[in-house]
Amino acid sequence: MSATNACHSIALLRLQTQASASSQAVLHRTVTFFTPRRKIHTNKPPTPACVFNSGRKVIANSNSASSTTPTSVVSSDAAETVLDLGVLKKNCRKWQWKGQYAINYFVSSDLDLPQSSQSGPPLLLVHGFGASIPHWRRNIKTLAHNYTVYAVDLLGFGASDKPAGFSYTMETWAELILDFLDEVIQKPTVLIGNSVGSLACVIAASDSSQTLVRGLVLLNCAGGMNNKAIVDDWRIKLLLPLLWLIDFLLKQKGIASAIFERVKQRENLRDILLSVYGNKESVDEELVEIIREPANDVGALDAFVSIVTGPPGPNPVQLMPRISLPVLVLWGDQDPFTPIDGPVGKYFSSLPSRQANVKLFMLEGVGHCPHDDRPVSVHEKLLPWLASLPTS
Repeated sequence: MSATNACHSIALLRLQTQASASSQAVLHRTVTFFTPRRKIHTNKPPTPACVFNSGRKVIANSNSASSTTPTSVVSSDAAETVLDLGVLKKNCRKWQWKGQYAINYFVSSDLDLPQSSQSGPPLLLVHGFGASIPHWRRNIKTLAHNYTVYAVDLLGFGASDKPAGFSYTMETWAELILDFLDEVIQKPTVLIGNSVGSLACVIAASDSSQTLVRGLVLLNCAGGMNNKAIVDDWRIKLLLPLLWLIDFLLKQKGIASAIFERVKQRENLRDILLSVYGNKESVDEELVEIIREPANDVGALDAFVSIVTGPPGPNPVQLMPRISLPVLVLWGDQDPFTPIDGPVGKYFSSLPSRQANVKLFMLEGVGHCPHDDRPVSVHEKLLPWLASLPTS
């Protein structure tokens, strides 16, 4: 396998193995897996990130809203809700975790943002694989109007430390979140996570000794740190030998470096993002740079290899029954990483009928990162849910 094709294998690994609705789609992705990627063309060039289309609520359970909201276009006034990237980075802080790791974080109270009375609980935003605090730039201003908003770069991502040779696990990130609540926020907090960030929040919230998690918001929750977690899907079993081969290749330093260099090229990153976003207009140069910049840090390659080849970690199917806190699940219906018809998606879509504390909304025309893909659609569901939380 050439470095180029191996790169494409890694870039599409999650897309390939989390499985789609039909075997035809799986076959198509299997062919794509070993062929050079072609640029994904949209009907029109990307427009500024401030313009979004909101999706429809498509609900089919008693704990979710039953009405639908027609698709609408949000005016350019939405530009005022996007936090400037330079301002966001400039106002980040550092927290020493365990006395040895510098963890990058942000708190909205450091900025002069328009605010109403902030009687609600603080919020902690936790990004997904390859992302960082700036991935929430389209949400922070809106949420900070009524809440104190924190966001954190998990160890190995963003501007947080990337220690050489560190073995990353889901449990490590969950421990980081709980320590951050205890040492920094020091108040019961609503955790809001995307992808593996969601799973880290689930693990943290399921800890029976914790008292600082007030509620949980899951945006397309991952089934594990990597694809080896989803073993009960025949499509995953079929591809397990390929996963093992990729693990082997990544453990060869030279091969891993060549693959990583290819993956983090702007055009490759743009293609990957276009494949996982429902709203292609949200994939702009700023987003590409948000993903690319931390990948150039010392230690980023080690983090990448450790996360892709490491243990998948606890399964949310075993963890969610332990959680009695209020839970909001938002799921993009065009997610190719954790599709709603895959094992993880099916489980979460069935939760409201099993657990009265869980509410679910499907987001139409939305991919794997709903908060950045179509933030207005997310805010339409998230803000009323937050406002409905008990005051104590």
